[in-house]
Formats: sequence, C-alpha cells, structure tokens
Amino acid sequence: MPKTAKGWYAVGVLAVALSACGGNGDGKASPSAAIPTATSTPAPTLESSSTAPAAEASPSASPTPSPTPTPTAPAVPQSAEKTYKMNKNYDIVPIDKSANSAKVVLLTFDDGPKDEKTLKPILDTLDKHHAKAIFFVNGYRVKAHPELLKEIDRRGQTIGNHSYEHIQLGKENAESIKAQIGKVQDIVEATVGKRPVFFRPPNASANDDVHKIAADNGLLFMTWSNGSLDWTMSGTKIKDKTKAIVDNVTEQLHAGSNILMHELSWTAAALDQLLTTLEGKGYSFVDPSAIETGF
Repeated sequence: MPKTAKGWYAVGVLAVALSACGGNGDGKASPSAAIPTATSTPAPTLESSSTAPAAEASPSASPTPSPTPTPTAPAVPQSAEKTYKMNKNYDIVPIDKSANSAKVVLLTFDDGPKDEKTLKPILDTLDKHHAKAIFFVNGYRVKAHPELLKEIDRRGQTIGNHSYEHIQLGKENAESIKAQIGKVQDIVEATVGKRPVFFRPPNASANDDVHKIAADNGLLFMTWSNGSLDWTMSGTKIKDKTKAIVDNVTEQLHAGSNILMHELSWTAAALDQLLTTLEGKGYSFVDPSAIETGF
C-alpha cells in the first residue's frame, strides 16, 4: 500500500481505490482516472465485514481546535435545476460549461452519524464557508443517533446511502445487497422524510448486483476521485494531521474533485483550514442538490 496521497494518485486506470480504514474510515484515494469495476476485490480492512465497525481510535496528538461555531444555517430545499453531473471518473463537471464553473469540488463525509462532538464542528465549518456536502450514512448509526441525522438535514446538507452495516457489498449476494441498501433508504426516509439519491459502497466494493440494486432504488452510484487519507491516521504518529489532510487533498486537486473524508475528530479539526485553502486556490463547493442523478 502506498503511504502517500501522491502514490495513490499515480495508480493506473485499472486500479480500484479500496481502503484500509483507520478506525471507522473506508476507502482510499483513487486516481481520477481509476474506475472501480463490477468484479473488483477490495483490499483487507481493519474493520469488521459483518457487523458495525469498531469505535474510532483516538488520534496520537490533540487535533487543532474546532472552528468557532457560527449561526445555524436554515435548511435549504433541494434545487430543481441540475447544473452539474458526474463523469465516469467520479468527478463533478458542469452540464453547460459556458454557464457554470468547472473549478468546483464536491465535499463528502462517510461513516456517520457518529456523535455530536465530531459532527457539530464539521457542520459549523460548512456553514461558515457556505458549503454543502454529502454525508454518506450507515443505517446502524442512524438507528443509534436519529437526532444527528435530523441535524444534518436541518442544516441543509445532503444525506447519502452508505449501506446499513458497512460491509463489502461486492462479496454479497443480491438478497443481502437489497437489504443493505433498502434498509438505509427506509430508515432515512422514516427519520427525515426523504430518501437518499446518492450511494457510495463501503470500500468501493461492488458487483453487478450492487450497481443494479442501487439504480433500482433511484441512487446515483459514486466512489471518489480525491482521497484525504484521513482514515489512515488513526493511531499514527503524525503530529500535524491538519497539514497532512490539506496536503493529501491539494496534491490530488483538480477541477471537479470528488473529495472523500470521514466523520473523524482530526478531519473536523482540519476542515476549516482545508476549505480556506481550496477557496484560496479559486475553488468553490458544488451543492449536491445541483448534481444530476439520472432518476
């Protein structure tokens, strides 16, 4: 396994970005040209493949203090106008290049909702930067913390489907896949009154049934094209995790970057600096509600 984001970014077109999670993370940086296939076999991970992942490990060094909370942003209705779409490399590109900027990134956070002390700083920082993101949630976590899912929705953020138990769906049969995807659709709808329209398989593990069942549920299948590598930092000796996350993202940065992050304490601490850095480079944050899903 390469140890740097740069190493991942150089992987060939046929490579599939799979992960070794640090605590509760999934996935790793995939090159923008790498397209996961139906027969991909994910790399071994540190989390259980049959039940809920282990609890998040504490970082080896205290993270940078979270940004000062800002006033809560009102919930934003889903936009009827779709101005962006996802390409085959999982980048987000304008439908009409003459009308909309290509210099955007999509922010995504996997494996929640975990706990308020991790989620709230992330939401506060997104509000501060007027940024929207997709929160790819696990059903068992929604069941444990429905109030956190409601807060994500109340803040005007988008909720995505990340399977019920966070297992490698590419190794499952159709019946199991239907349950893993369908149960998340149902529990999210029961909790916030709407069904997800985006789907990300844990570890980017998929087969033909995963693609079909996601589509049958009205879900746009996506992995990512830019990995923060935040999931590799649990229990590491990296003293400055904020710098490491910012460097990992910016080394892979390109127009349309679909950035993979997780609900981790050090990611929450790094987010303000990361978004400030991206803005300084002229990037804006695409609203997921403006992305065409095809359904």
